[in-house]
Amino acid sequence: MVFSSLFFLYIFLPVSLILYYISPGLRAKNIILTILSLFFYAWGEPLWVILLFISAIVDYTNGRIIGKYRGKWQAKASFIGSVVINLLLLGSFKYGNFIIDNINKVFGLSIPFTGLTLPIGISFYTFQTMSYSIDVYKGEVKVQKSFMDFLLFVSLFPQLIAGPILRYSEIAAQLDDRRTTLRNFAYGITRFLVGLGKKVLLANYASAVVSQLFEPAGALSGLTVTQSWLGMILYAFHIYFDFSGYSDMAIGLGHMFGFKYSENFNYPYTATSITDFWRRWHISLSTFFRDYVYIPLGGNRRHQLRNMFIVWALTGLWHGASWNFVLWGLYFFVFLALEKYVYGKLLKKLPDFVNILLTFFIVILGWVLFYFTDLSDVARMFSNLFGIGGIPFINTESRLLLTNNIILLAMCIIGSTPLLSRVGQAILRAYQTEGKKAILPSASIIIANAALLVLCTISLVGSTHNPFIYFRF
Repeated sequence: MVFSSLFFLYIFLPVSLILYYISPGLRAKNIILTILSLFFYAWGEPLWVILLFISAIVDYTNGRIIGKYRGKWQAKASFIGSVVINLLLLGSFKYGNFIIDNINKVFGLSIPFTGLTLPIGISFYTFQTMSYSIDVYKGEVKVQKSFMDFLLFVSLFPQLIAGPILRYSEIAAQLDDRRTTLRNFAYGITRFLVGLGKKVLLANYASAVVSQLFEPAGALSGLTVTQSWLGMILYAFHIYFDFSGYSDMAIGLGHMFGFKYSENFNYPYTATSITDFWRRWHISLSTFFRDYVYIPLGGNRRHQLRNMFIVWALTGLWHGASWNFVLWGLYFFVFLALEKYVYGKLLKKLPDFVNILLTFFIVILGWVLFYFTDLSDVARMFSNLFGIGGIPFINTESRLLLTNNIILLAMCIIGSTPLLSRVGQAILRAYQTEGKKAILPSASIIIANAALLVLCTISLVGSTHNPFIYFRF
C-alpha cells in the first residue's frame, strides 16, 4: 500500500485515525496501531510480514539477553549474533542473486539463483532493529521489555517501508508517553498534504517525462543533448520530490498519531558543496552510516580516507544489488575526498550561487549512475550529455518537449528551494506582529490543504502513473 493511493487516502487513513482515537488509553492505542501497521505491510507483502516478525523477535531477544548479561560473554555473543543475523537476512534477500551472478561470471559456473523476491522496506527496518541491539550493547538506550512496544517501533506504518530510518532512542519515550494536540494534528495534516503534493503533482509528472525519454528500447541513441539534460534534470527532481515527499508524508502521519520523527531532507539542491549535499539528503541514512560504520572504523582520527571509501561503497550497495550503485557511491566518495583534500578552500571563496550550480551539476551526473543499471547505458548517456560522437544539441522535437515542460521545470525548481516556506512564514509573522487574530491564516491553511487534496485526487483518478523509487530498497 502506498500513501499516494486513493485507497490509503480515503479508506485506510480515516479508518486508522478513527480506531486509534476511540481506543481508550495509550496501551490500547499502541496495540491498534501495531495491528494497523502489520495490515498495512501485509497489504503489499502478505508473505514477508513473517520476515518482519523474525527481525523483531531476533533483536528483541538479543536486547533482553544483552541487558541481562551486560559485561559478560553472553551479552557480546548476542550483540554479534544480532549483527550477523540481520546482515545475513538482508544479504540473502537483497544481495543473494547478485553474489551468485558475479560468482557465475567470474568462475564460469551455473549456480542457480535463490528465487527470493525482495521484501519491501527490508533495508529500512533491518537497519532499525539492528541499531537497537547495537545501542543497547553500547549502553545508550534502555532495554525494551515489552515485545508489543518493540514490534510497534519496528512496524510503524508511517515510516515502515521507506523511512526515515528511526533510531530506537528517538522514539522510546514516545512509545510510553505521547499526546496529540489539535495544533500538532493540524500540522501533521498540512505536512502530509505538502508531501502528497510533491509526490503526485511534481514527482509523478517529472517521472512521466523521464520514462518517455529513457525507457523505450533503444531510446538513448535517438536523444539530443537538450533532451538528455532535460531528462536527467527532471529525474533529479523526480527522485527528490518522490523521496522527500514520502518523508514529509511520514512525518505528517507521525504527528497525527502523536509521534515526532526527525527531518530527512533539508533542501539538498540548495547545497553549496557535495559535503553539504549529504548533510541535507536522506539525513537518517547518512547519520546511520556515520554513527555505526564511519566512527567505529576510526572516523576522522585514523585512516580517514579508507573509512570514507568503505562507507560510500556500502552506501551505494545499500541502494541496490548492482555495480552501478557501487559506482554511484564511490563517485560521491571521490568528490567528497577532493573537497576535503584538494579544492575545499577554493569553494569557500566562490559565491554561493556558483557553488550551488556546481554541486547540482555534479549530483546530476551522479544520478546517471543511479538511474541506469546497465553500464553501457551509463556510457551512452554521458556521451549524450556532452555531445560526444556527433550527438545533435537540439532539434524540433526537443524544442517542443522543452516548451511543453517549462512550467513543470519551473515548479520543480521553486519547490526544491525554501522560497515557498519562507513566504508562508513571513505572512504568518506579519499577522502576529500586527496583533491580528489567527483566523485568516488558519482559514487560508485549511483552504490551501483542501485545494491540494482535490488537485492530488484529480491527478490520481486521471492517471495510472504513480511509481515510487525507494520501495525497491
